[in-house]
Amino acid sequence: MTAFSLEPAQLAWCAELRVLAAERLRPLAGKGEPGRVNRALLAELGALGLLPRLFTSGALELCLMRESLAHACTEAETALALQGLGAHPVHAHGTDAQRAHWLPRVAAGTAVAAFALTEPAAGSDAAALSLTATPAAGGWRLSGEKCWISHAPEADFYTVFARTTPGAGARGVTAFLVPAYRPGLTGTALDMLSPHPIGALAFDAVPVTADDVLGEVDRGFRVAMDTLNLFRPSVGAFAVGMAQAALDATLGHTARRDAFGGKLRDLQSVAHQVAEMALRTESARLMVYAAATAYDEGAPDVPRRSAMAKLLATETAQYVVDRAVQLHGARALQRGHLLEHLYREVRAPRIYEGASEVQRSIIAKELYKNLEDR
Repeated sequence: MTAFSLEPAQLAWCAELRVLAAERLRPLAGKGEPGRVNRALLAELGALGLLPRLFTSGALELCLMRESLAHACTEAETALALQGLGAHPVHAHGTDAQRAHWLPRVAAGTAVAAFALTEPAAGSDAAALSLTATPAAGGWRLSGEKCWISHAPEADFYTVFARTTPGAGARGVTAFLVPAYRPGLTGTALDMLSPHPIGALAFDAVPVTADDVLGEVDRGFRVAMDTLNLFRPSVGAFAVGMAQAALDATLGHTARRDAFGGKLRDLQSVAHQVAEMALRTESARLMVYAAATAYDEGAPDVPRRSAMAKLLATETAQYVVDRAVQLHGARALQRGHLLEHLYREVRAPRIYEGASEVQRSIIAKELYKNLEDR
């Protein structure tokens, strides 16, 4: 199989996922409360066998899931993705006891996971973390803040990145699995544009022990980057799913809409815009699939490819959704319209898991690194 064509079975599975998302997941998403964890939706994702796939799928399959779900139900896509983001460090770097306790519950949708990396003064510069892990009897005490954490403050556990060695930059960060019930851990919901919950966390001498470490002490940055290298292409897949939904809506609208004695699609200016939307969407899709395949094959250039895929796909989705809104006119801005929903959803992926500017820096760094290695 190449990165540029899917097998018939994969195409059939994607079609099945789109139907499931429309018929089984979208109704549950519609009943959810904005800014709150939709536990009924998570349970259905588990019952459909999609959450368990987070721990058995490669990067390409993860991308196909996210793209297909996003096309019909962005809320379901985001719920699945956040479970994966929060729990992947446990799956990939946790102990047998940590995996046995948490992963079956994550897969069933009964435990909510969260990835707690960002801080008020350390967003894109993840190596600048200041949440402090101070040595204490039996382990450490975590003190500081995390901010803009998806699923906070309602998650059942957090993958938390804290500084264990002062002044060591990325080399002095450790990843911890912190259950939400730990004393000293509190959270506050933030009122954000996104419909899913995002909050801030405060750590007031929260106790953690060696049993809570994910991976190795002072090697937590590796845990974070391993997770992001896997999930960045799939953020691109989420964006491609939204772009495709916007493109499909635009094709239907411009083919039906009467304007200037014909249909909108008869206007060359409109037809050319639709063609450009399709071109960019397909280009982004191919780069996402290529990056995911590179990850699955253990290619040496995964960081560059992952950054390129996320950058191109998220910027493309922003363009395509914006063009779709323009071609639909005022109706697209009406609350409840598909494009009004996508317009709100499409902005955040250009920021989280590394802003577009960070992706460009990663790409440039990897290019010059390759030059120096020759």
